[in-house]
Amino acid sequence: MAVRVGVLGATGAVGQRLIQLLDPHPEFEIAALTASESSAGKTYRQAAKWRVEGPIPEDVAEMTVTETDPDAVPDDVALIFSSLPSNVGAEVEPGFCEAGYVVSSNSSNGRMDDDVPLVIPEVNAEHLDLLEVQRDRRGWDGAMVKNPNCSTITFVPTLAALTDYGLEKVHVSTLQAVSGAGYDGVTSMEIIDNAIPYIGSEEDKLETESRKLLGEFDGASLTHNSMEVAASCNRIPTVDGHLENVWVETAEDLSPEAAKDAMREYPSLDLRSSPDPLIHVFEEPDRPQPRMDRNVGDGMAIAAGGHRESTFGLQYNCLAHNTLRGAAGASVLNGELLLENGYL
Repeated sequence: MAVRVGVLGATGAVGQRLIQLLDPHPEFEIAALTASESSAGKTYRQAAKWRVEGPIPEDVAEMTVTETDPDAVPDDVALIFSSLPSNVGAEVEPGFCEAGYVVSSNSSNGRMDDDVPLVIPEVNAEHLDLLEVQRDRRGWDGAMVKNPNCSTITFVPTLAALTDYGLEKVHVSTLQAVSGAGYDGVTSMEIIDNAIPYIGSEEDKLETESRKLLGEFDGASLTHNSMEVAASCNRIPTVDGHLENVWVETAEDLSPEAAKDAMREYPSLDLRSSPDPLIHVFEEPDRPQPRMDRNVGDGMAIAAGGHRESTFGLQYNCLAHNTLRGAAGASVLNGELLLENGYL
């Protein structure tokens, strides 16, 4: 029997991706859709300006959208997927947890709280047990797990594959697609024939979230990884797919061939949305490329290539689909992990 789920912020870009992924999902059944007051009371077809490829799923199109309030969501909904703006998420997500709902959230609020698990299932599934600490501390019957920023998700799995070599310093420069800013986030006059070498608060997210994700959980508290991370973030005129240039300094010698082997062999998980392989390694020096490679592993895999020795240790490039692996797909995968681990 499928788990009944709800989607907060269902009419937005990530909300639409969530519906696209959840509607055919055999383990989940969409039972509630919420949005702003202006959308409440309308059918989803009326409320959502659908921008995802393919039609709105027919069984979802005629559902009535409600306000984003725990009282508006049926009691038999076991899991909430949140794609709310962070300022709204900070205000309403705790209320859903207090009401007993388990929340898998893509919103950035609370990601760095020391009792909130920030999870990429293939990287740090064991961090999910922070939910026990969270429930004890906050008195919630529900719980909240976060997936990282879309750019963090892109490079951290490749770093996880290299941890045996002792990560010391990481420099990352991102070339991020416009969809990461939302449909109205970057105007055509800003981005066509241009690149924008600044994305507000993005660099801090890569530098801090990566260390939390690769940290050690002892059952009671989480110690962040000691590696140093420096990030530079750039918006470029691609639609989907964040490309990143990475330089890694390790305690032990790490050749490009050894790095490629470690990434190829990095394990996937036995979850529906976890691709196998997790990291697709290209031998071609000019890959991965956003237009050609963002959909590897149905948009849920990480692509890597261009491995070479540099003055700053190992250098390589990596790529992920930012609204699939980096956002909606990451939340769905965390939902699958919650189900697998008995939290629903």
